[in-house]
Amino acid sequence: MSQEEFVRVVGPVFEHSPWIANDAAANRPFADFDELHRQLCQMVRAAPVEKQLGLIKAHPDLAARGVLTAESAREQISAGLDKLQPEESSAIRLQNQAYREKFGFPFVICARLNNKDSIAAAFTRRLTHSPQQEIQTALEEIFKIAALRLRDLCQPD
Repeated sequence: MSQEEFVRVVGPVFEHSPWIANDAAANRPFADFDELHRQLCQMVRAAPVEKQLGLIKAHPDLAARGVLTAESAREQISAGLDKLQPEESSAIRLQNQAYREKFGFPFVICARLNNKDSIAAAFTRRLTHSPQQEIQTALEEIFKIAALRLRDLCQPD
């Protein structure tokens, strides 16, 4: 693949952040899936905190109305966030708001590895984190999301 094609194909693995695939492209070829994922994550770890925060902020609020990427929509559906009862939807909206007020960025969790109950519990637990802890936690969740999205690219249904 050319660099442009690599960025077009791999770029969406990280929400609205093609710079990660662009930066990792210089390290091609990759021996295997795990090396590709490691290199992509390393680009994020090596980035300045402002770019890391930009990546976190590129993610949508959970269960929020609005335009989602196709990947985010599928992931939120897989966690049952499209079938919330009105009181559950209201609770998540309040948790999203409290989280954003505390940290200044959206709550990010790998929805495909969770459900609405585990997500609610994670909100409660993670609201006790320091900002530095939560940046690291959000990035680790993003790395899980990226691994699943990358697997989807490498092993389509």
